[in-house]
Amino acid sequence: MSDTSDDYVYDEASGEWISAAEAASNAEAGQQVEVRDSVGNLLADGDSVITIKDLKVKGAGQTLRKGTVIKSIRLTGDSQEIDCRYEGIKGLVLRAEFVRKH
Repeated sequence: MSDTSDDYVYDEASGEWISAAEAASNAEAGQQVEVRDSVGNLLADGDSVITIKDLKVKGAGQTLRKGTVIKSIRLTGDSQEIDCRYEGIKGLVLRAEFVRKH
């Protein structure tokens, strides 16, 4: 039986073999992405945001007007995308550059 301290994985970012424990800690650190709105405010899960311009929603045949409040956002792990729910639109993903924190 080998423990995790003897296991190594190839890190594509650095091009080196690193221990499994180090790879796990790098993965945890990489998952925490900072998402900032159009004016630089840090966003978090559960925040409310306001659209700063009219946004046409593809596939929904609907436009989110400037000033629309979106409640309870979720971060996606991408620094520029936030997952939202809005009445009548399923799977809405907005770019952080088009919203500001409410």
